[in-house]
Amino acid sequence: MLAAAEKFFQSPNALPTMPEVASRLLRSFDDDNISMATLAELIGKDPGLAAKVLRLANSARYSPSHQIATLQDAAVTLGMETLRNLSLATCLAGAFPAVRGLDRARFWRHSVTTAAYAQLLSRVLQMNADTAYLAGLMLRTGQLMMALAQPEVVADVEAHAEEPGSRYSLEQHRFDCTHADVTASLAQHWHFPAALVTAFEDAPAPLEHSPFSLLAAVLHLAEVLADAAAHHDRPSEALRQAVPELVEHLHLDLDYLDARLAAAGDVAGEVELMLH
Repeated sequence: MLAAAEKFFQSPNALPTMPEVASRLLRSFDDDNISMATLAELIGKDPGLAAKVLRLANSARYSPSHQIATLQDAAVTLGMETLRNLSLATCLAGAFPAVRGLDRARFWRHSVTTAAYAQLLSRVLQMNADTAYLAGLMLRTGQLMMALAQPEVVADVEAHAEEPGSRYSLEQHRFDCTHADVTASLAQHWHFPAALVTAFEDAPAPLEHSPFSLLAAVLHLAEVLADAAAHHDRPSEALRQAVPELVEHLHLDLDYLDARLAAAGDVAGEVELMLH
């Protein structure tokens, strides 16, 4: 599928540039000794990003007990993981232009929701939560590349993607590849680890690939759940309808998952603050 996906990278200016701060945030995942002060200093190197992060930290979702005026204060209030995730999401959203065929706010709300659900699933399945969040956040970015090239076709896919998880088959029919395939190509161009590239490539049909990628499975599940959230469907019912074999393969307790998702609430409530 990656060969079909490469057609979206033929134009000289097609490949978006990975922001330097985002690149360094990614490298910090592998640094167990990074301090909150170092992370705050890194975010502060991009004044626009720093301003957005402070706005997010002061928003109702995080309900700070006092006005957060510095990134160091934000780090203490939010914690390392939330601060890094917010910063990474804001960086990536800024790396891609608005495109015809996709509603930008709806797109990034869905991406942040997918990331949060991938992180939640990773904890249930005892996986690396940082990697799952990043992969979930990136999963649909390939669709932005598709929309840059063929906005009308992407808009048509979105108009028909009413059932959770149906985006993959609709894209495969129209493009001979899916958004996850294009994201896998993008991840290759950005020199992401091979395991992440494979997870994106396998995400449309995790059970069809050997060896089985647990991260690919988490990504597929997270996107179905994000679709369900967008349509206000019950999460467990969406999974039963869309991916019963995957649920069975992973021995997921869907009642427990419903409870965890309900407790998480609106995980992308402040996404508009990331975009402006």
